[in-house]
Amino acid sequence: MMAGFPVISLSLKDEAETIRFGEDLALALKPGDCLALSGDLGAGKSSLARAFLRAMADDDELEVPSPTFTLVQAYDLRMPVAHFDLYRLSDPAELTELGFDEALQDGICLVEWPEMAADELPVDRIALRLEHEGSGRRLTIVAPDKQAARIRRVLAIRDFLDAAGYPLAKRRFLTGDASLRAYEAIYAGGGKRRVLMDWPPLPEGPPVLDGKPYPKVAHIAENAYPFVAVANVLRQGGFAAPEVYKVDYDQGILLLEDLGTEGVLDAQGQPIADRYRASVACLAHLHSLTIPQDIRVTDSHVHHIPDFDRTAMKMEVRLVLDWHLPWRRGGNAASDEERHEYLAIWDKLIDELETSERNLLLRDFHSPNIIWRENETGIARVGLIDFQDAMIGPTAYDLASLAQDARVTIAPDLFQQLMDDYLSLRQAQGGFDEARFLKSWAIMSAQRNCKLAGLWVRLMQRDGKPGYMKHMPRTLSYLSVALAHETLAPLRDWFVRAGIVPSES
Repeated sequence: MMAGFPVISLSLKDEAETIRFGEDLALALKPGDCLALSGDLGAGKSSLARAFLRAMADDDELEVPSPTFTLVQAYDLRMPVAHFDLYRLSDPAELTELGFDEALQDGICLVEWPEMAADELPVDRIALRLEHEGSGRRLTIVAPDKQAARIRRVLAIRDFLDAAGYPLAKRRFLTGDASLRAYEAIYAGGGKRRVLMDWPPLPEGPPVLDGKPYPKVAHIAENAYPFVAVANVLRQGGFAAPEVYKVDYDQGILLLEDLGTEGVLDAQGQPIADRYRASVACLAHLHSLTIPQDIRVTDSHVHHIPDFDRTAMKMEVRLVLDWHLPWRRGGNAASDEERHEYLAIWDKLIDELETSERNLLLRDFHSPNIIWRENETGIARVGLIDFQDAMIGPTAYDLASLAQDARVTIAPDLFQQLMDDYLSLRQAQGGFDEARFLKSWAIMSAQRNCKLAGLWVRLMQRDGKPGYMKHMPRTLSYLSVALAHETLAPLRDWFVRAGIVPSES
Protein backbone atom coordinates (compact mmCIF):
# COMPACT_ATOMS: atom_id res chain seq x y z
CA MET A 1 0.00 0.00 0.00
CA MET A 2 1.11 3.57 -0.75
CA ALA A 3 2.25 5.83 2.07
CA GLY A 4 1.10 9.38 2.66
CA PHE A 5 -2.43 9.06 1.27
CA PRO A 6 -5.73 8.81 3.21
CA VAL A 7 -6.77 5.31 4.24
CA ILE A 8 -10.32 3.96 4.18
CA SER A 9 -11.00 0.62 5.90
CA LEU A 10 -14.25 -1.34 5.77
CA SER A 11 -15.53 -4.67 6.98
CA LEU A 12 -17.52 -6.58 4.35
CA LYS A 13 -19.38 -9.40 6.03
CA ASP A 14 -20.08 -11.51 2.95
CA GLU A 15 -20.08 -11.79 -0.83
CA ALA A 16 -23.25 -9.70 -1.14
CA GLU A 17 -21.63 -6.75 0.65
CA THR A 18 -18.55 -7.08 -1.54
CA ILE A 19 -20.72 -6.93 -4.66
CA ARG A 20 -22.68 -3.99 -3.27
CA PHE A 21 -19.48 -2.08 -2.56
CA GLY A 22 -18.24 -2.76 -6.10
CA GLU A 23 -21.48 -1.35 -7.46
CA ASP A 24 -21.26 1.73 -5.24
CA LEU A 25 -17.65 2.28 -6.29
CA ALA A 26 -18.87 2.75 -9.87
CA LEU A 27 -20.51 5.97 -8.68
CA ALA A 28 -17.25 7.35 -7.28
CA LEU A 29 -14.74 6.85 -10.07
CA LYS A 30 -14.12 9.23 -12.97
CA PRO A 31 -12.06 9.21 -16.18
CA GLY A 32 -8.38 9.31 -15.29
CA ASP A 33 -8.78 7.09 -12.22
CA CYS A 34 -6.66 3.95 -11.90
CA LEU A 35 -8.06 1.35 -9.51
CA ALA A 36 -5.35 -1.12 -8.46
CA LEU A 37 -7.11 -4.18 -7.05
CA SER A 38 -5.10 -6.69 -5.03
CA GLY A 39 -5.64 -9.20 -2.26
CA ASP A 40 -5.85 -12.77 -1.06
CA LEU A 41 -6.99 -15.58 -3.32
CA GLY A 42 -10.74 -16.00 -2.97
CA ALA A 43 -11.15 -12.69 -1.14
CA GLY A 44 -13.53 -11.33 -3.76
CA LYS A 45 -11.40 -9.35 -6.24
CA SER A 46 -13.14 -10.85 -9.27
CA SER A 47 -16.58 -10.41 -7.70
CA LEU A 48 -15.87 -6.77 -6.93
CA ALA A 49 -14.50 -6.09 -10.43
CA ARG A 50 -17.49 -7.80 -12.05
CA ALA A 51 -19.95 -5.84 -9.90
CA PHE A 52 -18.17 -2.58 -10.74
CA LEU A 53 -18.35 -3.21 -14.48
CA ARG A 54 -21.98 -4.33 -14.43
CA ALA A 55 -22.99 -1.28 -12.41
CA MET A 56 -21.09 0.99 -14.80
CA ALA A 57 -22.95 -0.68 -17.68
CA ASP A 58 -26.26 -0.70 -15.74
CA ASP A 59 -26.57 -4.31 -16.90
CA ASP A 60 -26.69 -7.07 -14.28
CA GLU A 61 -26.18 -9.66 -17.01
CA LEU A 62 -23.12 -8.07 -18.64
CA GLU A 63 -20.64 -10.75 -19.63
CA VAL A 64 -17.37 -10.02 -17.83
CA PRO A 65 -14.71 -12.47 -19.04
CA SER A 66 -11.45 -12.68 -17.11
CA PRO A 67 -8.65 -10.86 -18.94
CA THR A 68 -6.07 -13.32 -17.57
CA PHE A 69 -5.01 -14.50 -21.03
CA THR A 70 -5.78 -11.39 -23.10
CA LEU A 71 -4.28 -9.15 -20.34
CA VAL A 72 -6.81 -6.40 -21.07
CA GLN A 73 -10.54 -6.23 -21.83
CA ALA A 74 -12.04 -2.90 -22.95
CA TYR A 75 -15.62 -1.84 -22.22
CA ASP A 76 -17.44 1.04 -23.88
CA LEU A 77 -19.75 1.98 -21.01
CA ARG A 78 -21.05 5.19 -19.42
CA MET A 79 -17.35 5.91 -19.11
CA PRO A 80 -14.84 3.76 -20.98
CA VAL A 81 -13.29 1.13 -18.69
CA ALA A 82 -10.22 -0.98 -19.42
CA HIS A 83 -9.93 -4.09 -17.23
CA PHE A 84 -6.32 -5.27 -16.93
CA ASP A 85 -5.11 -8.54 -15.41
CA LEU A 86 -1.32 -8.40 -15.11
CA TYR A 87 -0.74 -11.88 -13.65
CA ARG A 88 0.83 -13.11 -16.91
CA LEU A 89 2.68 -9.88 -17.68
CA SER A 90 6.27 -10.86 -18.53
CA ASP A 91 7.74 -7.36 -18.37
CA PRO A 92 6.26 -4.24 -16.68
CA ALA A 93 7.20 -2.21 -19.74
CA GLU A 94 4.58 -4.17 -21.71
CA LEU A 95 1.91 -2.12 -19.96
CA THR A 96 2.53 0.71 -22.42
CA GLU A 97 2.15 -1.67 -25.37
CA LEU A 98 -1.21 -2.76 -23.95
CA GLY A 99 -2.48 0.84 -24.33
CA PHE A 100 -2.63 1.64 -20.62
CA ASP A 101 -1.80 5.35 -20.99
CA GLU A 102 -4.42 5.88 -23.71
CA ALA A 103 -7.04 3.99 -21.71
CA LEU A 104 -6.36 6.08 -18.62
CA GLN A 105 -6.58 9.31 -20.58
CA ASP A 106 -10.02 8.45 -21.93
CA GLY A 107 -11.54 6.52 -19.04
CA ILE A 108 -10.96 4.30 -16.01
CA CYS A 109 -8.32 1.59 -15.67
CA LEU A 110 -9.21 -1.34 -13.41
CA VAL A 111 -6.03 -3.32 -12.69
CA GLU A 112 -5.85 -6.75 -11.06
CA TRP A 113 -2.44 -8.03 -9.93
CA PRO A 114 -1.00 -4.50 -9.90
CA GLU A 115 2.10 -5.85 -8.11
CA MET A 116 3.37 -7.10 -11.47
CA ALA A 117 3.89 -3.52 -12.71
CA ALA A 118 3.74 -1.38 -9.58
CA ASP A 119 6.42 1.05 -10.74
CA GLU A 120 4.64 1.61 -14.06
CA LEU A 121 1.27 2.50 -12.53
CA PRO A 122 0.34 6.11 -11.67
CA VAL A 123 1.50 7.33 -8.29
CA ASP A 124 -1.96 8.78 -7.65
CA ARG A 125 -3.74 5.47 -8.20
CA ILE A 126 -6.48 4.12 -5.92
CA ALA A 127 -5.02 1.07 -4.20
CA LEU A 128 -7.70 -1.33 -2.99
CA ARG A 129 -6.86 -4.51 -1.08
CA LEU A 130 -9.19 -7.33 -0.02
CA GLU A 131 -8.20 -9.73 2.76
CA HIS A 132 -10.02 -12.54 4.57
CA GLU A 133 -11.36 -11.52 7.98
CA GLY A 134 -13.31 -14.16 9.85
CA SER A 135 -16.19 -15.21 7.64
CA GLY A 136 -16.01 -11.93 5.71
CA ARG A 137 -13.43 -9.61 4.18
CA ARG A 138 -11.45 -6.55 5.21
CA LEU A 139 -11.29 -3.89 2.51
CA THR A 140 -8.56 -1.26 2.69
CA ILE A 141 -8.28 1.65 0.27
CA VAL A 142 -5.38 4.08 0.02
CA ALA A 143 -6.08 6.95 -2.36
CA PRO A 144 -5.22 10.60 -3.00
CA ASP A 145 -7.39 13.20 -1.28
CA LYS A 146 -9.76 13.88 -4.19
CA GLN A 147 -10.42 10.24 -4.99
CA ALA A 148 -10.73 9.36 -1.31
CA ALA A 149 -13.28 12.14 -0.85
CA ARG A 150 -15.40 10.75 -3.69
CA ILE A 151 -15.28 7.27 -2.20
CA ARG A 152 -16.21 8.58 1.24
CA ARG A 153 -19.14 10.38 -0.36
CA VAL A 154 -20.61 7.21 -1.87
CA LEU A 155 -20.15 5.50 1.49
CA ALA A 156 -21.96 8.37 3.22
CA ILE A 157 -24.85 7.99 0.79
CA ARG A 158 -24.94 4.26 1.50
CA ASP A 159 -25.18 5.06 5.24
CA PHE A 160 -27.97 7.53 4.46
CA LEU A 161 -29.92 4.83 2.59
CA ASP A 162 -29.37 2.39 5.45
CA ALA A 163 -30.82 4.96 7.88
CA ALA A 164 -33.74 5.58 5.52
CA GLY A 165 -34.66 1.89 5.68
CA TYR A 166 -33.12 0.78 2.38
CA PRO A 167 -29.96 -1.11 3.41
CA LEU A 168 -30.03 -3.40 0.37
CA ALA A 169 -30.93 -0.75 -2.20
CA LYS A 170 -29.29 -0.98 -5.62
CA ARG A 171 -27.83 2.32 -6.79
CA ARG A 172 -27.22 3.38 -10.37
CA PHE A 173 -25.96 6.62 -11.90
CA LEU A 174 -28.88 8.60 -13.29
CA THR A 175 -27.62 11.97 -14.44
CA GLY A 176 -25.53 14.99 -13.64
CA ASP A 177 -26.13 18.61 -14.61
CA ALA A 178 -24.20 21.78 -15.26
CA SER A 179 -23.98 22.37 -11.52
CA LEU A 180 -22.29 20.16 -8.92
CA ARG A 181 -25.42 18.10 -8.24
CA ALA A 182 -25.65 14.49 -9.33
CA TYR A 183 -28.55 12.05 -9.28
CA GLU A 184 -28.84 8.33 -8.65
CA ALA A 185 -31.61 5.87 -9.38
CA ILE A 186 -32.41 3.91 -6.22
CA TYR A 187 -34.04 0.48 -6.47
CA ALA A 188 -35.20 -0.71 -3.09
CA GLY A 189 -37.49 -3.61 -3.94
CA GLY A 190 -41.11 -3.70 -4.93
CA GLY A 191 -40.30 -2.41 -8.40
CA LYS A 192 -40.59 1.23 -7.35
CA ARG A 193 -37.66 3.43 -8.29
CA ARG A 194 -36.67 6.43 -6.23
CA VAL A 195 -34.30 9.27 -7.03
CA LEU A 196 -31.41 10.37 -4.86
CA MET A 197 -30.07 13.91 -5.17
CA ASP A 198 -26.40 14.17 -4.28
CA TRP A 199 -25.73 17.80 -3.47
CA PRO A 200 -22.56 18.05 -1.36
CA PRO A 201 -21.92 21.29 0.51
CA LEU A 202 -19.07 23.34 -0.90
CA PRO A 203 -16.70 25.82 0.70
CA GLU A 204 -17.66 29.43 0.12
CA GLY A 205 -16.16 30.80 -3.08
CA PRO A 206 -14.23 34.02 -3.59
CA PRO A 207 -16.08 37.35 -3.27
CA VAL A 208 -17.34 38.80 -6.55
CA LEU A 209 -19.42 41.78 -5.38
CA ASP A 210 -19.63 43.68 -2.09
CA GLY A 211 -17.62 40.95 -0.40
CA LYS A 212 -20.13 38.23 -1.31
CA PRO A 213 -19.48 35.08 -3.40
CA TYR A 214 -21.43 34.49 -6.61
CA PRO A 215 -24.17 32.20 -5.18
CA LYS A 216 -25.12 34.77 -2.56
CA VAL A 217 -25.21 37.64 -5.06
CA ALA A 218 -27.15 35.72 -7.70
CA HIS A 219 -29.32 33.98 -5.05
CA ILE A 220 -28.27 30.47 -6.10
CA ALA A 221 -29.35 27.79 -3.64
CA GLU A 222 -26.47 26.48 -1.53
CA ASN A 223 -28.26 23.77 0.44
CA ALA A 224 -31.35 21.57 0.37
CA TYR A 225 -33.73 23.83 2.29
CA PRO A 226 -34.90 25.82 -0.78
CA PHE A 227 -35.62 22.65 -2.76
CA VAL A 228 -37.68 21.11 0.02
CA ALA A 229 -39.54 24.38 0.67
CA VAL A 230 -40.51 24.95 -2.94
CA ALA A 231 -41.37 21.26 -3.47
CA ASN A 232 -43.74 21.38 -0.52
CA VAL A 233 -45.51 24.57 -1.59
CA LEU A 234 -45.88 23.31 -5.18
CA ARG A 235 -47.34 20.00 -4.00
CA GLN A 236 -49.78 21.87 -1.76
CA GLY A 237 -50.92 23.77 -4.85
CA GLY A 238 -51.66 20.56 -6.75
CA PHE A 239 -48.51 20.61 -8.89
CA ALA A 240 -46.47 17.50 -9.61
CA ALA A 241 -43.29 18.17 -7.65
CA PRO A 242 -41.47 15.20 -6.13
CA GLU A 243 -42.27 14.13 -2.60
CA VAL A 244 -39.22 14.34 -0.34
CA TYR A 245 -38.97 11.04 1.56
CA LYS A 246 -35.85 11.78 3.56
CA VAL A 247 -33.24 14.53 3.63
CA ASP A 248 -29.91 15.14 5.34
CA TYR A 249 -29.53 18.91 5.22
CA ASP A 250 -25.99 18.91 6.59
CA GLN A 251 -24.66 16.46 4.01
CA GLY A 252 -26.89 17.51 1.14
CA ILE A 253 -28.50 14.14 0.40
CA LEU A 254 -32.17 13.86 -0.54
CA LEU A 255 -34.31 10.82 -1.33
CA LEU A 256 -37.11 11.82 -3.70
CA GLU A 257 -40.15 10.51 -5.47
CA ASP A 258 -39.45 9.42 -9.04
CA LEU A 259 -41.84 11.35 -11.29
CA GLY A 260 -40.98 9.27 -14.35
CA THR A 261 -38.63 9.20 -17.31
CA GLU A 262 -40.67 10.71 -20.13
CA GLY A 263 -39.89 14.25 -21.16
CA VAL A 264 -41.30 16.81 -23.57
CA LEU A 265 -38.98 15.93 -26.47
CA ASP A 266 -39.39 13.13 -29.01
CA ALA A 267 -36.85 10.42 -29.81
CA GLN A 268 -35.01 12.81 -32.14
CA GLY A 269 -34.77 15.47 -29.44
CA GLN A 270 -37.42 17.69 -31.00
CA PRO A 271 -40.17 19.42 -29.00
CA ILE A 272 -43.53 17.66 -28.74
CA ALA A 273 -45.97 20.51 -29.26
CA ASP A 274 -48.83 19.17 -27.11
CA ARG A 275 -46.51 18.64 -24.16
CA TYR A 276 -45.07 22.12 -24.42
CA ARG A 277 -48.59 23.54 -24.63
CA ALA A 278 -49.59 21.60 -21.51
CA SER A 279 -46.48 22.98 -19.78
CA VAL A 280 -47.54 26.51 -20.72
CA ALA A 281 -50.99 25.85 -19.25
CA CYS A 282 -49.33 24.62 -16.04
CA LEU A 283 -47.24 27.79 -15.92
CA ALA A 284 -50.25 30.04 -16.50
CA HIS A 285 -52.02 28.36 -13.59
CA LEU A 286 -48.97 28.79 -11.34
CA HIS A 287 -48.84 32.50 -12.16
CA SER A 288 -52.48 32.91 -11.17
CA LEU A 289 -51.75 31.80 -7.59
CA THR A 290 -50.28 33.71 -4.68
CA ILE A 291 -47.19 31.87 -3.50
CA PRO A 292 -45.92 32.68 0.01
CA GLN A 293 -42.40 34.06 0.11
CA ASP A 294 -41.65 32.59 3.53
CA ILE A 295 -42.05 28.81 3.81
CA ARG A 296 -41.45 26.82 6.96
CA VAL A 297 -39.32 23.77 6.18
CA THR A 298 -38.52 22.44 9.66
CA ASP A 299 -39.32 23.54 13.18
CA SER A 300 -36.14 25.59 13.20
CA HIS A 301 -35.87 26.75 9.58
CA VAL A 302 -38.01 29.07 7.44
CA HIS A 303 -36.95 29.51 3.82
CA HIS A 304 -37.36 33.01 2.44
CA ILE A 305 -37.66 32.83 -1.33
CA PRO A 306 -35.25 35.51 -2.55
CA ASP A 307 -36.25 38.34 -4.85
CA PHE A 308 -34.92 38.37 -8.38
CA ASP A 309 -33.52 41.80 -7.71
CA ARG A 310 -31.39 44.30 -9.59
CA THR A 311 -28.16 42.94 -8.16
CA ALA A 312 -28.90 39.37 -9.23
CA MET A 313 -30.08 40.38 -12.70
CA LYS A 314 -27.01 42.51 -13.35
CA MET A 315 -24.66 39.86 -11.99
CA GLU A 316 -26.03 37.41 -14.55
CA VAL A 317 -25.97 39.75 -17.54
CA ARG A 318 -22.34 40.58 -16.72
CA LEU A 319 -21.48 37.12 -18.01
CA VAL A 320 -21.63 38.61 -21.50
CA LEU A 321 -18.95 41.13 -20.57
CA ASP A 322 -16.78 38.76 -18.55
CA TRP A 323 -16.91 35.65 -20.73
CA HIS A 324 -18.71 36.00 -24.06
CA LEU A 325 -17.11 39.17 -25.36
CA PRO A 326 -13.49 38.15 -24.59
CA TRP A 327 -14.12 34.75 -26.20
CA ARG A 328 -15.56 36.37 -29.32
CA ARG A 329 -12.62 38.77 -29.52
CA GLY A 330 -9.91 36.21 -29.02
CA GLY A 331 -9.22 37.17 -25.43
CA ASN A 332 -9.65 40.94 -25.63
CA ALA A 333 -11.82 42.19 -22.77
CA ALA A 334 -14.66 44.68 -23.03
CA SER A 335 -13.50 48.27 -22.70
CA ASP A 336 -14.45 50.35 -19.65
CA GLU A 337 -16.71 52.42 -21.89
CA GLU A 338 -18.48 49.33 -23.23
CA ARG A 339 -18.99 47.95 -19.73
CA HIS A 340 -20.34 51.23 -18.38
CA GLU A 341 -22.78 51.67 -21.28
CA TYR A 342 -23.98 48.06 -21.16
CA LEU A 343 -24.67 48.11 -17.43
CA ALA A 344 -26.33 51.54 -17.63
CA ILE A 345 -28.70 50.18 -20.28
CA TRP A 346 -29.57 47.31 -18.00
CA ASP A 347 -30.25 49.66 -15.10
CA LYS A 348 -32.87 51.41 -17.22
CA LEU A 349 -34.39 48.13 -18.40
CA ILE A 350 -34.65 46.88 -14.83
CA ASP A 351 -36.38 50.16 -13.94
CA GLU A 352 -38.97 49.24 -16.59
CA LEU A 353 -39.77 46.09 -14.62
CA GLU A 354 -40.96 48.00 -11.56
CA THR A 355 -44.63 47.59 -12.48
CA SER A 356 -44.30 44.01 -13.80
CA GLU A 357 -46.41 41.18 -12.44
CA ARG A 358 -44.33 39.34 -9.84
CA ASN A 359 -44.69 35.81 -8.56
CA LEU A 360 -42.75 32.57 -8.14
CA LEU A 361 -40.13 31.92 -10.83
CA LEU A 362 -38.94 28.34 -11.18
CA ARG A 363 -35.91 29.82 -13.02
CA ASP A 364 -35.13 26.89 -15.36
CA PHE A 365 -38.55 25.88 -16.63
CA HIS A 366 -37.46 24.11 -19.82
CA SER A 367 -37.13 20.62 -21.30
CA PRO A 368 -34.45 19.10 -18.99
CA ASN A 369 -36.59 19.93 -15.96
CA ILE A 370 -40.04 18.85 -17.15
CA ILE A 371 -41.28 15.28 -16.74
CA TRP A 372 -44.26 14.18 -18.85
CA ARG A 373 -46.77 12.06 -16.92
CA GLU A 374 -49.08 10.64 -19.55
CA ASN A 375 -51.45 8.88 -17.15
CA GLU A 376 -52.20 12.01 -15.11
CA THR A 377 -54.58 14.86 -15.94
CA GLY A 378 -54.44 18.64 -15.88
CA ILE A 379 -51.41 20.27 -14.29
CA ALA A 380 -50.42 16.92 -12.74
CA ARG A 381 -49.28 15.77 -16.19
CA VAL A 382 -46.37 18.21 -15.94
CA GLY A 383 -43.73 17.01 -13.49
CA LEU A 384 -41.55 19.78 -12.08
CA ILE A 385 -37.96 19.28 -10.96
CA ASP A 386 -34.77 21.30 -10.40
CA PHE A 387 -36.47 24.35 -8.88
CA GLN A 388 -34.15 24.94 -5.92
CA ASP A 389 -33.10 28.33 -7.35
CA ALA A 390 -36.68 29.62 -7.48
CA MET A 391 -37.17 33.34 -6.83
CA ILE A 392 -39.91 35.92 -6.67
CA GLY A 393 -39.77 38.15 -9.74
CA PRO A 394 -41.35 39.02 -13.10
CA THR A 395 -43.49 36.05 -14.13
CA ALA A 396 -42.51 36.57 -17.76
CA TYR A 397 -39.11 35.01 -17.01
CA ASP A 398 -40.41 31.43 -16.88
CA LEU A 399 -42.39 31.84 -20.08
CA ALA A 400 -39.17 32.96 -21.76
CA SER A 401 -37.43 29.87 -20.33
CA LEU A 402 -39.98 27.55 -21.92
CA ALA A 403 -40.90 29.31 -25.16
CA GLN A 404 -37.17 29.82 -25.86
CA ASP A 405 -35.91 26.49 -24.57
CA ALA A 406 -32.16 26.82 -24.06
CA ARG A 407 -31.41 23.26 -25.14
CA VAL A 408 -33.76 22.72 -28.08
CA THR A 409 -34.84 24.90 -30.95
CA ILE A 410 -38.44 26.09 -30.72
CA ALA A 411 -39.62 26.79 -34.25
CA PRO A 412 -41.36 30.14 -34.85
CA ASP A 413 -44.81 28.55 -35.29
CA LEU A 414 -44.59 26.66 -31.99
CA PHE A 415 -43.15 29.71 -30.26
CA GLN A 416 -46.13 31.79 -31.37
CA GLN A 417 -48.55 29.04 -30.33
CA LEU A 418 -47.04 28.89 -26.84
CA MET A 419 -47.17 32.66 -26.46
CA ASP A 420 -50.78 32.79 -27.68
CA ASP A 421 -51.80 29.95 -25.36
CA TYR A 422 -50.30 31.63 -22.33
CA LEU A 423 -51.77 35.05 -23.10
CA SER A 424 -55.23 33.58 -23.72
CA LEU A 425 -55.18 31.65 -20.46
CA ARG A 426 -54.03 34.65 -18.50
CA GLN A 427 -56.63 36.91 -20.12
CA ALA A 428 -59.34 34.41 -19.15
CA GLN A 429 -58.24 34.70 -15.50
CA GLY A 430 -58.95 38.43 -15.59
CA GLY A 431 -56.92 41.45 -14.53
CA PHE A 432 -54.06 40.72 -16.92
CA ASP A 433 -52.17 43.55 -18.68
CA GLU A 434 -50.92 41.94 -21.89
CA ALA A 435 -48.88 44.86 -23.21
CA ARG A 436 -47.05 45.29 -19.91
CA PHE A 437 -46.43 41.55 -19.74
CA LEU A 438 -44.98 41.42 -23.27
CA LYS A 439 -42.59 44.23 -22.45
CA SER A 440 -41.50 42.33 -19.35
CA TRP A 441 -41.17 39.18 -21.44
CA ALA A 442 -38.79 40.88 -23.87
CA ILE A 443 -36.63 42.23 -21.03
CA MET A 444 -36.58 38.90 -19.20
CA SER A 445 -35.85 36.99 -22.39
CA ALA A 446 -32.91 39.29 -23.10
CA GLN A 447 -31.70 39.00 -19.51
CA ARG A 448 -31.82 35.18 -19.59
CA ASN A 449 -30.15 34.87 -22.98
CA CYS A 450 -27.42 37.34 -22.02
CA LYS A 451 -26.71 35.12 -19.04
CA LEU A 452 -26.65 31.98 -21.17
CA ALA A 453 -24.44 33.52 -23.85
CA GLY A 454 -21.80 34.06 -21.17
CA LEU A 455 -22.51 30.86 -19.25
CA TRP A 456 -21.82 28.56 -22.21
CA VAL A 457 -18.37 30.13 -22.59
CA ARG A 458 -17.66 29.91 -18.86
CA LEU A 459 -18.64 26.23 -18.79
CA MET A 460 -16.23 25.60 -21.65
CA GLN A 461 -13.27 27.68 -20.51
CA ARG A 462 -13.43 27.48 -16.72
CA ASP A 463 -15.18 24.17 -16.11
CA GLY A 464 -13.89 22.11 -19.05
CA LYS A 465 -17.39 21.42 -20.43
CA PRO A 466 -17.26 22.43 -24.12
CA GLY A 467 -20.41 20.52 -25.04
CA TYR A 468 -22.62 23.41 -23.96
CA MET A 469 -21.23 25.62 -26.72
CA LYS A 470 -23.50 23.87 -29.21
CA HIS A 471 -26.33 25.93 -27.72
CA MET A 472 -24.69 29.27 -28.53
CA PRO A 473 -26.24 29.88 -32.00
CA ARG A 474 -29.70 29.15 -30.63
CA THR A 475 -29.15 31.43 -27.64
CA LEU A 476 -28.10 34.34 -29.85
CA SER A 477 -31.08 33.71 -32.14
CA TYR A 478 -33.42 33.86 -29.15
CA LEU A 479 -31.70 37.02 -27.98
CA SER A 480 -32.35 38.66 -31.34
CA VAL A 481 -36.08 37.93 -30.96
CA ALA A 482 -36.15 39.71 -27.61
CA LEU A 483 -34.10 42.63 -28.89
CA ALA A 484 -36.75 43.33 -31.54
CA HIS A 485 -39.02 44.87 -28.87
CA GLU A 486 -38.92 48.67 -29.01
CA THR A 487 -38.04 48.96 -25.32
CA LEU A 488 -34.78 47.12 -25.96
CA ALA A 489 -33.56 49.32 -28.83
CA PRO A 490 -30.56 50.69 -26.84
CA LEU A 491 -29.48 47.16 -25.89
CA ARG A 492 -29.91 45.99 -29.49
CA ASP A 493 -27.67 48.83 -30.70
CA TRP A 494 -25.01 47.91 -28.12
CA PHE A 495 -25.00 44.25 -29.26
CA VAL A 496 -24.73 45.29 -32.89
CA ARG A 497 -21.74 47.55 -32.15
CA ALA A 498 -20.13 44.78 -30.11
CA GLY A 499 -20.46 42.45 -33.10
CA ILE A 500 -22.54 39.88 -31.19
CA VAL A 501 -25.75 40.18 -33.26
CA PRO A 502 -26.04 41.32 -36.88
CA SER A 503 -27.31 44.80 -37.63
CA GLU A 504 -30.36 43.55 -39.52
CA SER A 505 -31.74 42.07 -36.29
